[in-house]
Amino acid sequence: MTNTVPVLPSYVRDGWWTPADASTPGGTAADAAEPTRAVVVRDASTGEPVARVSADGLDLVAVLDHARDVGQKALGDLTIHERAVLLKRMALELTAHKDALYEVSARTGATARDSAFDVDGGIGVLFTYSSKGRRELPNANLILDGPPEVLSKDGSFLGRHVYTRLTGVAVQVNAFNFPVWGPLEKFAPAFLAGVPTVIKPATPTAYLTEAWVRVLVDAGLLPDGSLQLVSGGARDLLGHLRLGDSVAFTGSADTARRLRGSVGEGVRFNAEADSINASVLGPDGVPGSVEFDAYVRQLVTEMTTKTGQKCTAIRRAIVPEALVDDVVAAVAARLEQKVVVGDPRAEGVTMGPLASLGQRDELYRQVEKLIGAGGRIAAGPADHTTPPEVVRADGTVGPAPDGAFAAPLLLRFDDAEASALHDVEAFGPVAGVVGYRDVGHAGELVVRGGGSLVTSVATSDPAVAAALFGHLCAANGRVLFLDRDDARTSTGHGSPVPHLVHGGPGRAGGGEELGGVRAVHHYMQRTAIQGSPRMLTELTGVWHTGAPVRGSEASGEGTSGAGSAATAVVHPFRESLAELRVGDQVVAGPREVTLADIEHFAAFTGDRFYAHMDETAAAANPFFPGRVAHGYLLVSFAAGLFVDPDPGPVLANYGLENLRFLTPVSPGDAVTVTLTAKQIIPRETDDHGEVRWDAVLRNQDDETVATYDVLTLVAKEWPRG
Repeated sequence: MTNTVPVLPSYVRDGWWTPADASTPGGTAADAAEPTRAVVVRDASTGEPVARVSADGLDLVAVLDHARDVGQKALGDLTIHERAVLLKRMALELTAHKDALYEVSARTGATARDSAFDVDGGIGVLFTYSSKGRRELPNANLILDGPPEVLSKDGSFLGRHVYTRLTGVAVQVNAFNFPVWGPLEKFAPAFLAGVPTVIKPATPTAYLTEAWVRVLVDAGLLPDGSLQLVSGGARDLLGHLRLGDSVAFTGSADTARRLRGSVGEGVRFNAEADSINASVLGPDGVPGSVEFDAYVRQLVTEMTTKTGQKCTAIRRAIVPEALVDDVVAAVAARLEQKVVVGDPRAEGVTMGPLASLGQRDELYRQVEKLIGAGGRIAAGPADHTTPPEVVRADGTVGPAPDGAFAAPLLLRFDDAEASALHDVEAFGPVAGVVGYRDVGHAGELVVRGGGSLVTSVATSDPAVAAALFGHLCAANGRVLFLDRDDARTSTGHGSPVPHLVHGGPGRAGGGEELGGVRAVHHYMQRTAIQGSPRMLTELTGVWHTGAPVRGSEASGEGTSGAGSAATAVVHPFRESLAELRVGDQVVAGPREVTLADIEHFAAFTGDRFYAHMDETAAAANPFFPGRVAHGYLLVSFAAGLFVDPDPGPVLANYGLENLRFLTPVSPGDAVTVTLTAKQIIPRETDDHGEVRWDAVLRNQDDETVATYDVLTLVAKEWPRG
């Protein structure tokens, strides 16, 4: 009786919820008769019921309101860095429960290697965004985008772009094939941006999504309202979305088009849809070459990993006409040698079943379309609709009538222009191979896919790569060039990484996910703000030229009394992070630059460029009036003017950014440096933080000589001595 199978709960409004049975008011489906419209999901290998899935009776409007109210406040009370630290703690907690998640994953048909792609991949996304959030983003809730734009001659009116978090909820609709990685790669950037998430997993594998959500809930790592899980049909969920909300969808292109039309104006919709991805073998990839072997190995891997149920899997193997027979033979041999189909829990199994019998039947239908369009089975059983004998969980070999097993198939097309080859996707362990006449023809065939997530090219010839490059980039979200130099280190055709964009044009959905901090921006609004330097400094927390300062003068040889609105007497380098304020400033100089200084620097460093050493040649240069000082000499002199030499809260200088030399300095000129605390970024897990200083070097005529940012590490606390 399926009504004895437990109902998969949803996690909503910070608690677990199961639907009340229609015939038992107030009762739960776990202890009553079959709930209304519950779907029974089964073990992909054995057909054994795993759970009943239903969200009947769930108040979806209340779910969204909880995210917008409670979730927004809880996440808004944290900075980006604080949220990044939580992502790392989540990753560590899931890692500690990885073995248990692998056990659940096996029920979806995933082998240990498949689970590594899904479970470890999802955990890796959390680690990556935790790291990127702390290294590349400020410890705040606002992100600057580009430098300020000066909009008035006197600098009193500025503009710049900023990112602020969306005020709504991020709804994600996921496919069945990656129930861990799929939701986590959407959740991580949304969480980092400070936007709460509602997860709607695909029903056939929703129990694995519920398993990892439960790990995080039990660990107490989720701020209130930051993550909710709807297990079962979401009905009109998207119809209740509004301005500030967003949707991230993974699934079929047809479903993406339908859902996109169901959301209201102002709701962001990002789709990552199925695509007919290609892999091209270059003419130089002859049998025996590293490129040929890598191509065949990758093709078989993509056919069989996750049983081919990957939106990034290779569907079209596009190879030189003269090499089609060689590729077919090599793929057939590798499939025979390397692939063992069976229950993932059985030893030696390398490819499990499809996610469900429904998925297997759909695969059969699509294969029939491909065969009807001219595809011939080149590798795999002639009768592809007969379930293969498999290794069962107990190690015996035989039929598994209730398992969703299918054998891998390589179809050969003699007509490279067959429309079905470029349009029909058999979502499973199936690929088609076709020959191309020349490199231009190969590029045309790739584009016929109508837009893909990824295309790979195996070639060691830069000319071949360059000839394909233009074709491929316009039609793909990602392009992998595979050659003898990266064959061993490449993450592979079908492995998106959080550092790079995952998405694609056209049929692939036209959206983007991942891509480093770009994915965080997807959950933020980019706004142009305009105002005075004082106002922009207050709003952004970053000092802008012309805003008020707290000034002090540096002491030391060559220092003059040229202070600037001095209201502080402490050198900024004597202030800890707790004491330092944006706008703290030191003005130091002038220092005369002599010909002896220039010649000494040239002799000491070996930099004898003619502009510094040859008066006649330097004067002939259109940029110089004659011999001039080295730019790096001037930067060194500036440091000598503004640095406080004694031990103090400034622990290290770790770089310069945006260095520009604007006006040449001749012997006899004098330079003065103004150093202003521009941005202060405490590090959440360290006893120090980062300070960005605005450095401006001017000559005796008040002309700007150089501008740059100085980056320092500063202690959060430092005893006054």
